[in-house]
Amino acid sequence: MSQDLLLTAPDSALVDALHPSPNIEPRRSGYRPDLLLLHYTGMQDVDKAIDWLSRPESSVSCHYVIAEDGRITQMVAEDLRAWHAGHSYWAGATDINSCSIGIEIHNRGHADGYPDFPKAQMEAVARLSADIIERHRIAKDRVLAHSDVAPWRKIDPGEKFNWRGLADAGVGRWIMPEPVDSGWSMGLGSRSEKIADGQHLLRRYGYGIEVTGMLDEATAFVLRAFQMHWRQERVDSRLDHSTLVTLRRLVSETESGRAVG
Repeated sequence: MSQDLLLTAPDSALVDALHPSPNIEPRRSGYRPDLLLLHYTGMQDVDKAIDWLSRPESSVSCHYVIAEDGRITQMVAEDLRAWHAGHSYWAGATDINSCSIGIEIHNRGHADGYPDFPKAQMEAVARLSADIIERHRIAKDRVLAHSDVAPWRKIDPGEKFNWRGLADAGVGRWIMPEPVDSGWSMGLGSRSEKIADGQHLLRRYGYGIEVTGMLDEATAFVLRAFQMHWRQERVDSRLDHSTLVTLRRLVSETESGRAVG
């Protein structure tokens, strides 16, 4: 890593502190940041998370970290490739690190109690995200969770994350989920045209999934990711009426918005 690449000045006026990470490189040729990826740190202490993200031996980094009190630390310049997405996929792209800006939101995570995201923190996420989106002209449907692009291995920022509040602040897309009912529900091993329809819709939206008509383990992971983002009332990795209707609504409204835009 060239010392010339280390962060020396903030990209946003909202930044409270700089803590450069050496785990960086140029974005690959032809790529620009057109996707905003939100994570949680999954560590007990935000300062320890920042320290880990700046250690060469960790081989991870991100552009920003947001503490529970809303303090924003920048670690990587936005025009550089940070190492936050890992093995991932979205809408045909496999090098998500080269096309994204990554924000780590401090939260202990599911393995350590998974606390709520405080109001001050979510307000900071909304402000910073809106600033990034405006400067890079990022589309609403390109504001995603780590679990969206890597559903087979990631579950952050999870079902407590306030995606609706972000959308109300102009960040990302939100549609009202269909209420959960006691009707039909299909789990692992099920085969159905409804499953094929769901897989097709998930793929149209951007998820990495094959249309097989069978609810296999890979499909269950994608359903879990979709539910954590869009149908948070019940995250069970199953296909049911609520999930399918919510998915249809999301794809319909997104494609209508693209056509208008």
